[in-house]
Amino acid sequence: MAGDSSFDVVSKVDRQEVDNALNQAAKEISQRYDFKGVDASIAWSGESIVMKANSEERVRAVLDVFETKLVKRGVSLKALDKGDPKASGKEYRLDASLKQGLSQENAKKIAKIIRDEGPKAVKTQITGEELRVSSKSRDDLQSVIALLKGADLDVALQFVNYR
Repeated sequence: MAGDSSFDVVSKVDRQEVDNALNQAAKEISQRYDFKGVDASIAWSGESIVMKANSEERVRAVLDVFETKLVKRGVSLKALDKGDPKASGKEYRLDASLKQGLSQENAKKIAKIIRDEGPKAVKTQITGEELRVSSKSRDDLQSVIALLKGADLDVALQFVNYR
């Protein structure tokens, strides 16, 4: 395969950026007037993020503040897997986790999109939680990247190891 160019399609989240967004959201929640007296908070709980408040609307507002901070830091909201608010005693809790890696079914779906709509000379290969796309022509690879950016997928995609 000498002379082939390739790149990997992955779904990774920069944990440091998420941490920064969480800290910014926690600071804003502690300072904003509309969150005074509602015991609103956001924090890590192991690998998941826990948001708490005394009403369902307030906990959704905490989520909205956090999502705004994620977007400003360049983290895709597709990487955030959030549940519904649940009553827990006197407070409402909302748990969210980060989706990392491409599942087999998503990798197959992406490979099918490339096969059906992409250039014919492009080859795909699924390896673990990533998808390698290779071709002799770099222009074909550029068009595959453009195709995947335009596709409506439920995962956040990054393109790495372009060579």
